Amino acid sequence: MGERDLADIDERVVEQQIIHNVKNFIMTFGKDFTFVGNQYHLEVFEVEQYPDLLFFNRELNCLVCVELKKGGFKPSYLGQLTAYLRILDDTVKKPHENPTIGIILCKDFNKDFVEYVIQDYHKPMGVARYTTTAEMPEQFQRVLPNIEELRKVLSNQPTDK
Repeated sequence: MGERDLADIDERVVEQQIIHNVKNFIMTFGKDFTFVGNQYHLEVFEVEQYPDLLFFNRELNCLVCVELKKGGFKPSYLGQLTAYLRILDDTVKKPHENPTIGIILCKDFNKDFVEYVIQDYHKPMGVARYTTTAEMPEQFQRVLPNIEELRKVLSNQPTDK
């Protein structure tokens, strides 16, 4: 089995833990989140795509697409997420809703590198390390749980919320 296959399996394990604990996971995001689905089926031009997690945020009035990545950030993740956002905005988003927000949740990344390569992407996207940091835009800070809350959800521990 190749390195990519192992990474996919590890990402699916994290995803399944989140799905198993979806209520707690959503509560770490905040009360205005609704779970739409995991491995959400999208299809355009006979090409199928499957974003890891899809939520709707009532406060922001938009879909929130979350891609889980086990390892460090790779620029190719931005291209993948951009494709998902385009398809979601064209085929799923309602006319009265705001554009879909995309979040890449990965184990690690170089902030300067991410800021450098994300400059040419014009869709609302963010990259996070399984944590909320003061460096992120405020709308993303409200969206992402902090690392301790996420660890509790993934380990089946009760959260304080």
